[in-house]
Amino acid sequence: MSSQSPTTVLQDTPPASPKHVKFTDEVSPGHHLPRFQDDTTETESRWKKDAQIFEYGSAANPEMKPIPVLVHPASLHESGKTRVIPFDISEELDIDDTACTSPNLMASFLRINIGDGIETQVPTATSQVFYVIRGEGKSRISDENGNKETITWKTGDMFCVPVTQTEMTHICTGAESHGGAALYWIHDEPLMNYLGATPSVRKFEPTLYKKEDMIKKVEEIKHETGECHKKNRLGVLLGNAKCAQTKTLTHVLWSLLNSIPQNSVQRPHRHNSVALDLCVAAKPGVYTLMGKEIDSNGLIVDPIRCDWVPGSAFITPPGWWHSHHNESEDVAWVLPIQDAGMYTHMRTLDIRFVDDELELHRNGRIRGSAFAITNKDYTEMVSIGAKVPPEKQSSASKNVGLKRVLSAECLETAKRLKCTQILAPPAENNASFSQD
Repeated sequence: MSSQSPTTVLQDTPPASPKHVKFTDEVSPGHHLPRFQDDTTETESRWKKDAQIFEYGSAANPEMKPIPVLVHPASLHESGKTRVIPFDISEELDIDDTACTSPNLMASFLRINIGDGIETQVPTATSQVFYVIRGEGKSRISDENGNKETITWKTGDMFCVPVTQTEMTHICTGAESHGGAALYWIHDEPLMNYLGATPSVRKFEPTLYKKEDMIKKVEEIKHETGECHKKNRLGVLLGNAKCAQTKTLTHVLWSLLNSIPQNSVQRPHRHNSVALDLCVAAKPGVYTLMGKEIDSNGLIVDPIRCDWVPGSAFITPPGWWHSHHNESEDVAWVLPIQDAGMYTHMRTLDIRFVDDELELHRNGRIRGSAFAITNKDYTEMVSIGAKVPPEKQSSASKNVGLKRVLSAECLETAKRLKCTQILAPPAENNASFSQD
């Protein structure tokens, strides 16, 4: 070869290992490169049509619809016909091509009346998880060859399935209340639709987590010492043997069965993934505070308060500090489901606990972060409350500020999960809640 840059071509023969693709820096002997005689004018003109070039400083952090604090009340699945009850906020996120609860995930309730069945099918999802809020029943899955597998489930159980082209059937055989079963169903079809991809490989096998096994592990942890007790956190991460490195529910999904002891507080923490939290059990007086900033004492500035109601779900935006408070006399339980399996694999989850960060700051250190701050107001000590500063817009355009919105079906009922903002300057009729 001459001193010119070598030509790199992919070898025709398969690589020795599926993990490594072989390349060669020379054209194979006897191989002649084709001579292109095409007129490139029309092609280049067409290829340039969608090209855009931006000034870096003004475009590096583009204005996008913020992920707001939303709730999906239990009242939706406590009555009515057998049905899927989607938690679809795609309009709020300005996402047109798919229903979604966060950019990567879609959450829904399933209500199945006793004796009824319902079918679910999302062939483009790589991961689906079902958590049994209430009731008992069976679910059947069929593969492309017609082979059927059936499991039984009851309150507190969870099961995950990988990419499944065929329908799943779920039937309810009994329920302790409300005349039917309720399941919390989350999958990653929005992520795959965004990528324009269709999964073809099962990354894990169907997996079942029984309530008694999860509670047994929690009881074991109670008698151990470690960071969980120092941070007043007592819960179990739900993993899969096929995700040994990330220790996550699937390669995309992550979940934690977390308990908050009575009369206690779990101090603020944050992470880059969106949390789709399900309140499993709580008495009045249990709530989450969340906000974009913390003060020098580790308290959340101008937090939004979401009271926990069993069987209800709420969204915790990415990067927001949030703390859990239990002012009741009973243990409370929450089940967050996130797309943190993918974040963990990418090393970008960046979960942080407030007291660790305060200690670093006192020592004159600030950690680096994979979290992209998208608005300078987030990092300045200004009072912006719970609203994201709206972009410049005409009076006729839609408001992009943080809004309380629920699913369309939720708007039909007056019974909603309480979610109250605590304003920074005390005003008349404003509630005040301690974070101590």
